[in-house]
Amino acid sequence: MVNTLLQSMNADFLDRCVIDTATAPWVDSPQPGVRRKLLDRDGGEVARATSIVQYVPGSAFSAHEHGGGEEFLVLQGVFADEQGVYPAGTYVRNPPGSRHAPFSEEGCILFVKLRQSVPDDHARVVIDTHRAEWYPGVQQGLSVLPLHAHSTERVALVRWEPGTRFQRHRHYGGEEILVLSGTLADEEGVYPQGTWLRNPPGSVHQPFTEMGCTIYVKVGHLGTHP
Repeated sequence: MVNTLLQSMNADFLDRCVIDTATAPWVDSPQPGVRRKLLDRDGGEVARATSIVQYVPGSAFSAHEHGGGEEFLVLQGVFADEQGVYPAGTYVRNPPGSRHAPFSEEGCILFVKLRQSVPDDHARVVIDTHRAEWYPGVQQGLSVLPLHAHSTERVALVRWEPGTRFQRHRHYGGEEILVLSGTLADEEGVYPQGTWLRNPPGSVHQPFTEMGCTIYVKVGHLGTHP
């Protein structure tokens, strides 16, 4: 079980959070061969949570239901369940009430968000981001791969060319970023590959990159708990 000291971690959406996932500690799950780096969490073993999750080769998780939905991006290796096989670069959303028994024959690392979907978001989404079409961003130097949109929430991958600077702007519904490659920066700091960043509702910043980067970004979802 999750240590009681970790049942509430970065659970207040009004707090700004920055975590270097490369140096964050691993925490064992109840299932042998599966462990996690906890980024935010509100609850016990069944929790609203954001984590980096590792499956060692040949490991599996028992069948379970996602009462509040599940979202994940495969960062390394190959993940699988009864509905398909998901190699690195695959983005998946399983809606509230969905059930599966996931496993990984060769091992994998995932970025996972649990119990964060609103009840009327019924879409199941599976996108191979290595094959999907990217679109020009709102500013030169940016390319966008939309992943999901529902109500005020928007999820995408964004590529930043070296030297790109975005205008100063406000995130009324908050913003969440995982730096997948390269380095992103803003007035508050520098965020290399593996950095998880959460900016609260109403926050303002002016992001930029000197070397270029690719990020997972979610906006408009932090106004209220689902």
